[in-house]
Amino acid sequence: MSTYRLKNLLSPRSVALVGASARPVSVGRAVLENIHKAEFKGRFGLVNPRHAEIGGIAAVGSLDRLDFVPELVVITAPAREVPGIIDQAGRRGSAGALIVSAGLGHGPGSLHEAAIAAARKYGMRLIGPNCLGIMMPGVSLNASFAAHMPGAGNLALISQSGAIAAGMVDWAAQRGVGFSGIVTIGDQIDVDIADLLDHFAMDHKTRAILLYIEAIKDARKFMSAARAAARVKPVVVVKSGRMVQGAKAAATHTGALAGADAVYDAAFRRAGVLRVSDLRELFDCAETLGRVEPPAGKRLAILTNGGGIGVLAVDRLVDLGGIPASISAETRKRLDAVLPPTWSGANPVDIVGDADASRYAAALEVLLADPDNDAVLVLNVQTAIAPAADIAATVTTLVSKYREQQRRWAKPVLAAWVGADQNIIQALSGAGIPNYPTEDDAVRGFMHLVRHREVVEELSQVPPAMPDTFVPDARAARQIVAAAIADGRKWLDPVEIKHLLGAYDIAMVPTRAADDVEQAVAYAGEMFAQGVTVVLKIMSRDIVHKSDVGGVVLNLTTPGAVRAAATDILARARKLRPEARIEGVIVQAMVVKAKARELILGLADDPTFGTVVVFGRGGTAVEIINDKALALPPLDLQLARDLIGRTRVSRLLKAYRDVPAVAQDAVAMVLVKLAQMAADIPEIREFDINPLLADETGVTAVDARVAVGPPQRKFAGSGPANFAVRAYPSQWERRLALKDDWRIFVRPLRPEDEPTIHEFLRHVTAYDLRLRFFAPMKEFTHEFIARLTQLDYARAMAFIAFDEATNEMVGVVRLHSDSVYESGEYAILLRSDLKGRGLGWALMQLIIDYARSEGLKTISGDVLRENTTMLEMCRQLGFDVKPDSTEPDLCDVRLKL
Repeated sequence: MSTYRLKNLLSPRSVALVGASARPVSVGRAVLENIHKAEFKGRFGLVNPRHAEIGGIAAVGSLDRLDFVPELVVITAPAREVPGIIDQAGRRGSAGALIVSAGLGHGPGSLHEAAIAAARKYGMRLIGPNCLGIMMPGVSLNASFAAHMPGAGNLALISQSGAIAAGMVDWAAQRGVGFSGIVTIGDQIDVDIADLLDHFAMDHKTRAILLYIEAIKDARKFMSAARAAARVKPVVVVKSGRMVQGAKAAATHTGALAGADAVYDAAFRRAGVLRVSDLRELFDCAETLGRVEPPAGKRLAILTNGGGIGVLAVDRLVDLGGIPASISAETRKRLDAVLPPTWSGANPVDIVGDADASRYAAALEVLLADPDNDAVLVLNVQTAIAPAADIAATVTTLVSKYREQQRRWAKPVLAAWVGADQNIIQALSGAGIPNYPTEDDAVRGFMHLVRHREVVEELSQVPPAMPDTFVPDARAARQIVAAAIADGRKWLDPVEIKHLLGAYDIAMVPTRAADDVEQAVAYAGEMFAQGVTVVLKIMSRDIVHKSDVGGVVLNLTTPGAVRAAATDILARARKLRPEARIEGVIVQAMVVKAKARELILGLADDPTFGTVVVFGRGGTAVEIINDKALALPPLDLQLARDLIGRTRVSRLLKAYRDVPAVAQDAVAMVLVKLAQMAADIPEIREFDINPLLADETGVTAVDARVAVGPPQRKFAGSGPANFAVRAYPSQWERRLALKDDWRIFVRPLRPEDEPTIHEFLRHVTAYDLRLRFFAPMKEFTHEFIARLTQLDYARAMAFIAFDEATNEMVGVVRLHSDSVYESGEYAILLRSDLKGRGLGWALMQLIIDYARSEGLKTISGDVLRENTTMLEMCRQLGFDVKPDSTEPDLCDVRLKL
């Protein structure tokens, strides 16, 4: 659903436990003892109809007998009793329940369905069932059967596995890492990963969010929540099942390449989530992100008393994309003054094996003051000369002093004491210095910080607009696909494919479909007359990979050669595949481009995330080479470039020796067009172009396969039902005529509108800005505006209005809904010099129409009492206007749809 009532469940003021057992070894007894040991500060009640007390704690027979209304009800009772307990809690006014119990089943008539129905009657939220529980150190609540209670800290953990959560608690206890909250979600009967991402993203006590995921149920909701959370804080995920293979029955190359884990990887990348491979790396992320802020760059200075371990650290740093910081002449001079002449003279700064605490301190001070690095990693290999504990104590004191002086501008300092005793680990951890058992772990920790900073930058980038020259003929393309489906076919024939590509301005070699040998000879003759060589291919909807039956013959230059080749191809296909329907042969002009690169581009269908775009190195050995990358549509040019850049073949697209570079963005544009095709025609199930020839003149498709079928509605709501990320909703573009024949063009906001927004705000007075933002606004940063323009169109929508005559922006209206998609909050801002001409009224009507089309039930907003113009307009539009009960300067306006 949403964050609705989640705060009541995760920071409750009162709790009741229903189902605690008197048996010493039971889940209910363990939960009771954990709640008691954690010393929950709010009111607590124990409910058990068979015992007057358990473990010295008095019990009542039912929730009705409690002398208070519990915000959170924790259920460990048998599964058959769960729906009734939820109904009883709802009648009393409880906000929600944590269902630790297992065995509710699934499907119609199950206890699972009954529990959901009971909760919905009262607007209750449910966590679980079949989960370890929740641990919320901030309110001293341990409603779980974990062995330990974590300390308070700034990491949130959301886990689909209770065992993983318990392991994280044990690890954190050893490292001095604390949590703002740990929630195990079990079967996600209601509260899911996306809901908790929304909650912890807005929780000021949470610095970073850790996820353990086995599978995602609602991909569109997850993508929206993860992208929103990753903009404001690091989100790190480890997903199990990486080696589980995708469906091998895929008929196209792109379908075979798009394995399930590769799609998850693409989804995490699109959402800005940092993916790690295992629990150890997740622990390293927690160690790093829980203690320090991301650096300004990726230049790392390494201070060590062992040359070998320093070199290993540099090797790993370069492997992971980091940069060994350079040592300037000035810094080298300063180091020379405090170090013996035997120091390395470069990065890593090896201060030699006999280095004591004072030498470490002297070198570290110089590196912390050096502007040519972004972070410092301190390594120590224990020796018999200088006690490692003394060095650690000196380093922690120096780093603490440095942080006090620099405050928010302090560089991250990381440490690795090889073979360190627990007291050294505790000293470093106590000083807030991320520390690791090896140099490899430390460098990975640093690169996690770097990657998060890069993610934030990527999420706030302004991608280039689609060239205006590209206007696809989507109607013609849909007719081609619809005709094939009406004919009962699952595959388009080659001529249909050529026309389909043509509708999206994707060049393909001249292609003709011949029913028999003589027609093939005739078509080939026409091509010979143009001075080209031809290639013949078997045409059969049942033979997808033509080369498997020898169904391709190249370099044909005479009618006789074509006649012989066509006869041979047809005979061989009928012999090897007697069950196949043979329609004839394809006659194509043979394109010979000696310096062209063979690529594969296409679309695949994933059961969780819907349509996926695939790119990689093409040719007949495409699966064996397996040089591919995936992305979730929709794409713009920047996303397409990123997709290409994640493959090895991308290097070949550049110039080398006597081979010119591929035409700029020619390949990226084809990827963008394919993504647009997938949005326009959800009936396309799989699509691959293999090979696509690319050179300095552009791109040409040589062969392609397109599988079609009735569209499958994977995701609810508007927008392409096959996209986990909603596409730009062009259907909401409008031309409006206002007072005095003022012509306005209105469209959904796009990422590239950031410069337009900046210019627009120059025409809004300080007074109007205060009415909109409830506070004086002196400046608008790139990050602030980028966050406004980076819409996912799933939970947030904004319409931007332009004067048609001048093409200047004149107003904007926004709507942000909760993920339940029941209510939305609006905001509107107009150019101050253009108010009073009907624009505000028109934009408000448009956003109301949009909300209705999305199925929202209410629109609400906060309006300053002094903003009498807006309040009067809201009344005229049918809004209910009431004073805000908590903010005397505000009015709450609400419209039921």
